[in-house]
Amino acid sequence: MNLANKNLILLAAVISISAAAADLRVDFAPQFNGKPLAFDTLTNQIAGGQKISVTRLDFLVSDFALRRTDGTWIEKKDFFGFIGARDGKTNLLLENIPVGNCDAIRFQIGLPPEINHGDVAQWPMNHPLNPDVDGLYWSWSKEYVFLAFEGGWQNGGKRSGFSYHVATDRQLMTVELPVQLDLNSSREVQIALNTDKIFSSPNKIQLSDSTQTSHSRTNDLLAAQLRENIENSFAIASVKEFSPMAELNRGTNHIVIAPNATPYHLTISAFAPQPNLPLDNPITVEGVALGSKLFFDRRLSDNNSESCATCHNPQLAFSQPRRFSRGAEGQIGVRNAMALENLAWKNSFFWDGRAATVREQVLQPIQNPIEMHESLSNAVAKISADTNYSRYFKNAFGSPEISTDKIARALEQFMLVQVSFNSKFDRVMNGAEKFTDEEARGYILFNTEYDPYHGQYGADCFHCHGGVLFQSQNFANNGLDLNFRDLGLYKTTHRAGDEGKFSVPSLRNVAVSAPYMHDGRFQTLEQVVGHYTTGMKRSATLDPNLAKHPDGGVPLSDADKKALVAFLKTLTDEKYLATPNSSNLAAK
Repeated sequence: MNLANKNLILLAAVISISAAAADLRVDFAPQFNGKPLAFDTLTNQIAGGQKISVTRLDFLVSDFALRRTDGTWIEKKDFFGFIGARDGKTNLLLENIPVGNCDAIRFQIGLPPEINHGDVAQWPMNHPLNPDVDGLYWSWSKEYVFLAFEGGWQNGGKRSGFSYHVATDRQLMTVELPVQLDLNSSREVQIALNTDKIFSSPNKIQLSDSTQTSHSRTNDLLAAQLRENIENSFAIASVKEFSPMAELNRGTNHIVIAPNATPYHLTISAFAPQPNLPLDNPITVEGVALGSKLFFDRRLSDNNSESCATCHNPQLAFSQPRRFSRGAEGQIGVRNAMALENLAWKNSFFWDGRAATVREQVLQPIQNPIEMHESLSNAVAKISADTNYSRYFKNAFGSPEISTDKIARALEQFMLVQVSFNSKFDRVMNGAEKFTDEEARGYILFNTEYDPYHGQYGADCFHCHGGVLFQSQNFANNGLDLNFRDLGLYKTTHRAGDEGKFSVPSLRNVAVSAPYMHDGRFQTLEQVVGHYTTGMKRSATLDPNLAKHPDGGVPLSDADKKALVAFLKTLTDEKYLATPNSSNLAAK
C-alpha cells in the first residue's frame, strides 16, 4: 500500500465514525499569575516577593477520563502523553471518544506503578514514554520523573537555581476539573497550569538553600508539598471547536531504495530506548557500504585533501585529538570536532543544534569555507567521474545516478549504524563483569545529586548525562564562562535564554575523545572534573542543576575525583574503537 492511499483510507475512516465518536485535543497552557508564562526571564514573582525564572517545565500525563452528565466515566486507559512546555510541546490528542455531553475531565500527572517500573526499552521511537523523547527517565532508580520544574532565583547577592523533580509512585498526582464539554463534535480543551501556585497553594514554599532542590527521595517533605501544589495548579482555561482533519494533512518524504537491497541488522543494548531511525531512508547493507566509501573519500573537499574521517577518526570515537580542526585550505575552525556515536538517538546536531537530522548535518562540513570548502555540485561531479561509484549507488538506491540527496542519505545510513554498547559498563550491567571498588564508587557519585540538606553528597552528573546513552537531547550552559565568546544555541534559536548553551554530548568513549568542551579547552578528564568542582562560572543562563550548587561547583575529595574518572573510563568500548568501520572501502 502506498502512502497516498493510506492517507485516503485514514480520512475515510474518520468520516465514517464521525457520527458516533469525536476527537478531543488537550492543550496545556503554562501561566504565571494569570498570564502566559515567560520562560528564562527572572521576572516571575512568587509568594513572599522572590523573583524566579523558569527554564524547564516537562511532565508526563496518563489515564485521561471524561465524566458524562449521568455520572459515568469514559476512560482512556493506557494513554500517555509528554508535555515539554518550553519547546512548545503542549498538545495531546484523545481520539475516538463516544459523543455526548461531559461535565468533568480527569487525568494523572505521572504513571501507574506497572508502567513506571516496566521495561523502558519496550517503547517505540516517538512514543512519549521513550526516554529519548521525554528525557524524564532515571536509569539509576529505574523509574520516571513525573514532572520536572527548573529555573533560577536570586539568592541574596547571587543567582542560584532550583530543580524540582517530582517522582516515585507515592507522588503520582490525580487532577479532576469541572468542564462543560459537548462532544457531539470534536473539541479542544485548554488547561492552564498556573505555575505560581506550585510555590503557594496549599503549601507556601519559600526558596532557600534547603528548599531549592527535590528529587523525591524517601522522607522528602518538599516532594509531598510539591505534589499537593501541582495537583492544585490546573484549571480549565477555554473550550472551543477543533477540526481533526488538519492532523491528517501531513506530507511524507519519498523513499529511495534499491529493490533488492539487504536490510541492515542493527544490534543495540537491551537497555537502550528504541532509536528514531528515518522512515524515509531505510538502512541497508548496501547503503552503509556506500556511506562508508563516501565518509573516507577526500574528493569531497575542494582540493581533495580531506575527508569526513580527517576530523572524525573512527579509532577515536570519530573525534580528533586537536582543540580545533584544520580545514582543507589550512583554515582553523572555531569549535572542537565532536565525537560521533549513537547518533540514532539524537534529534539535533552540531554544538549549536542547527541541523535537525544527520542527513542535513553531513552536507554542511562539505560546504563550509573553513572546513572542506567544496560546492555540492562539484562534489557530485567528482564522485560521478569515478565509474566504480555507479555500482555502489545502484546497489543502494536502484539507479547509478549520483545526486546530493543520495550522498546525504548514504552518509546518514553509515553514521546511524555507528553504535557503541560494549564497554565495561555494559558488561557490568549485563552481569558479565564487576566494577573495581574505585569504579563502583565513581558510579555512585555519578548518579547521586549533591544535596547536603537531604544527606546526598554525589557529583550530580546524571542530570545531564544520565541513562544508558550518557547524553541528553537538551542544551546546557555548564558554567564555562561569565561572558560568552561563542553564543552557542542562541545562534540557532535567537532566544536570550539560550546564550552560552551547547549540545550535551555522550560520555561514551569519553576517555579517548579529548580534548573536551565545545572549544576543546580541557585536555584531560581530570581537568573536566576539576571544572565541575571548582571552576564553574555563575552566568545568567547557567543550568539550574549546576546553579543550585555552591560557588565553583560540587565539592569532591581528591579520592572521589579519582573514582569519578575511573568510572568514566569504564565507558570505553574497545570493540567499537577497534572496528575498521569499513574504512577499507575508502577511495584512494
